[in-house]
Amino acid sequence: MNKQTKNMTEGTPLILILQFALPLLAGNLFQQLYNMVDAIIVGRFLGPRALAGVGASSSVQFLVIGFCLGICSGFAIPVAQRFGAGDYTDMRKYIFHGIIVTAAVAVVVTTLTAIYCPQILDLMRTPSDIYQDAYTYLLIIFLGIPFTLLYNFLAGVLRAIGNSRTPFYFLVFSTLLNIILDVLFIVVFGMGVAGAGLATVIAQAASGVMCFLLIKFKYEILRLKREDCKWNQKHFRYLVAMGVPMGLQYSITAIGSMVLQATNNDLPAVEESMRSVYVSAFAAGSKIKQLTMCPFDALANSVSTFASQNYGAGKADRIKKGVRQGVAIGMLYGLLIGIVMIFFGRGMSTMFIKLDADDLAFTTAVLDASGLYLARLGMFYWSLGILNVTRMTVQGLGYSAWTLFSGISEMIARIVVSLCFAPIFGFGAITFADQAAWLSAVAYILPACIHFMNKVAKQLEGQQNSSIVAE
Repeated sequence: MNKQTKNMTEGTPLILILQFALPLLAGNLFQQLYNMVDAIIVGRFLGPRALAGVGASSSVQFLVIGFCLGICSGFAIPVAQRFGAGDYTDMRKYIFHGIIVTAAVAVVVTTLTAIYCPQILDLMRTPSDIYQDAYTYLLIIFLGIPFTLLYNFLAGVLRAIGNSRTPFYFLVFSTLLNIILDVLFIVVFGMGVAGAGLATVIAQAASGVMCFLLIKFKYEILRLKREDCKWNQKHFRYLVAMGVPMGLQYSITAIGSMVLQATNNDLPAVEESMRSVYVSAFAAGSKIKQLTMCPFDALANSVSTFASQNYGAGKADRIKKGVRQGVAIGMLYGLLIGIVMIFFGRGMSTMFIKLDADDLAFTTAVLDASGLYLARLGMFYWSLGILNVTRMTVQGLGYSAWTLFSGISEMIARIVVSLCFAPIFGFGAITFADQAAWLSAVAYILPACIHFMNKVAKQLEGQQNSSIVAE
């Protein structure tokens, strides 16, 4: 077995989870740097209105890219389960089916989003003064979806067998490449927001190609053999049952975010000039939110892989212990980073928005609104430590379809705030929408996670008793 694989069925759960999570965290941070570098360079070299154009469709990107990330994470679950069970032949069969389904998704999603990009922006009520920039950037990101799927599927396979380090190294390289290309395309060649989008796509493609070459030449247990490449309906159904609900869960959550962003793009009873202020503030605040949420995502993915491998190995007690420790770490981080956001959110926003003497009133208003948004988010960040870890655990145990309900509850909460409270309280209501979504999702997913862990424990106990009787 390749020394870069990692079996998480033996050893101290907390140490294993943290060791696996740290490269994931670093990778997530660098992946966020893709978007952050775009935003920083666009905001500082092209101005806050160009930044608003890039950020005006961020929830649409989350809807589409989130679906792609979700299905890739779901496709990795059977790989992790079979790796934990030591059944490498069956593991490769799942990889083969994952390649086929991922390629099909790439063709369909890229085609549909590219064709309907204008209609999507119209649906989002994108302000006219930033519409062209928004369209240019979003179209390029959509055309790069195949590269996004390539990287995330292959990185998911590597993580499923315990290698979270190598995908991180590739992201370091591609992020540096992204920074260089951003400066080259925007500052030197003057390509505007198109340069930012193109730099991101090229960098994503580079990381995907490197993952492919690594698997091809360094991982014999992942290298497909002729007998692995035979279509099997059972493998296909299980793969889809894991991947599609996870993709839909991301997308359903994003629908609520789209409604929220559309409302923020065109707040009722707000002057036209102030709408661009709130769009810019929401864009800058969202970038910081995505960055500070990276540890939650890394921890949750680590616990999910831990749970998947130990489920395959039949070790229910380790699953429960790992989940409890993961939730505790997540809540602690949420409390600490929440305090930072409450007191320093406005200052953090200056990464994207600098005070402009020629447009001082506008840029000051953007910073104030972004600071308010981040401070109110920080008050409830602890809830994400519960939500992300328990939701990913349920998915890692093979009950992906049930996590849809947590996504639906988030969607409903954001829509209610957008349609019922934003018309009355304006941007103030927008700043509390995410928190309402998180708390409503936690109310469902926490007891659901406990139920499924107990169910898995009884199932594994029954299998062990049957084996003893058979012997």
